[in-house]
Amino acid sequence: MTATSSSWRGLPRPALLGLFLFFCAGFADGALVPFFPLWASSEAGIPVGVIGLLFGCYAGGELLAAPLIGGIADRVGRRPVLILSSLGVGCGFIALFFVHGVAATAAVLLVTGICESVLHPTILTAIADATEPAAHPRWFSLVRVSAGAGQILGPACGALLALISLSAVFLAAGGVLILGGIVMLVALDETIGSARAAAGDRDDEQEEEGLGALLPAFRDGRLAKLLAWLVLFEVAGNWIEAVIPLYAQDAGTLTPSGVGSLFAYAAVLTVGLQMLVSRFTEARSALWLTVSAGISTIASFMLLAASPTGLALIAAVSLCSVAQMLVGPLVPTAVNALAPPARRASYMAASSVAVDLKDSLGPSIGTALYALAPRLPWIVGIPLVAIASLGLGAAIGRARRRLDTAASDAGTALEPSMAQHGSVVENYR
Repeated sequence: MTATSSSWRGLPRPALLGLFLFFCAGFADGALVPFFPLWASSEAGIPVGVIGLLFGCYAGGELLAAPLIGGIADRVGRRPVLILSSLGVGCGFIALFFVHGVAATAAVLLVTGICESVLHPTILTAIADATEPAAHPRWFSLVRVSAGAGQILGPACGALLALISLSAVFLAAGGVLILGGIVMLVALDETIGSARAAAGDRDDEQEEEGLGALLPAFRDGRLAKLLAWLVLFEVAGNWIEAVIPLYAQDAGTLTPSGVGSLFAYAAVLTVGLQMLVSRFTEARSALWLTVSAGISTIASFMLLAASPTGLALIAAVSLCSVAQMLVGPLVPTAVNALAPPARRASYMAASSVAVDLKDSLGPSIGTALYALAPRLPWIVGIPLVAIASLGLGAAIGRARRRLDTAASDAGTALEPSMAQHGSVVENYR
């Protein structure tokens, strides 16, 4: 126990606090997302066809804000951005407890999405600032474990609160994020200095003003291609999360508490297996990983198209979780490899746009397809995932080769200085 405690104390505090804040965000998402469609249709009187658009308002706020303020952590620092964004998202979730109707709910979700637009990318940036590049894949895997731990407790807590009132889950989700913001205020040290030190004088030479500095995807074609494939893959994969609550309820397979338990089970898989999967696959190519993730997602779609039984739902969620374990740590690692050290927050914010598009387009398209035919999302998703997994693997592979080339060049540049040092020692002798 003492050795374990000492090893944790030796780790960088900003990275550990980042894991904690991801736990808080995972708890909030886990408590909110599975029960929001059920709350909207049963307690808020919102038509099923509009639920996807409300999800789109939340992600739309992120999409509107990310190009303008997504890279603000590169300018004002990571600490104030993390404090204000976590407090803002927490207050927004709590506000949902008090609102009813489409217009009021859409307005609250839009403002909450604006606050959330900088939360996840800035956490990842702070972790990247405080750790070595070679350790980033491991830390980003730990990010998924931390978020998954929150997503275990979130749906479980939501399932209990749903027995009282579906709207009560908003209080739990918002309260945990407010706690996270308070912890950041008390304990987090600023990490932007390490990024600027790594950039050196190049930061002054590359400094740009205006929208172009905040939209690296439009200036870096490699990042734009990676994100385009990621959007396609994530939009189709999101239908598991967005459609299953309605699919299971209409089929009479699961109650609202059962839906929460199902997603809590998925989070347990992530916490238990993420590090093992990452260690097992660390020598595999990016294309192998993304194709394997695509095959796993396609298999889950085929199961859901065949039957909405409880066993099929569990198996589908399990396969989808494995797919995310394979792909999840790859994307931030690849984006960080493409980013200049002084622009990490801007690049991470650009990558978060892909997640925002998933959260807006995924539920909107998925629920629209479901309204046409219950099995249509799974049938349409199979070819989309197959194409996207191939393109995403190729794009991530190019980014990883760039990182390997940079590391090789750094080692080559070090050899002459080491040789010179050896010559000096020999002359001294």
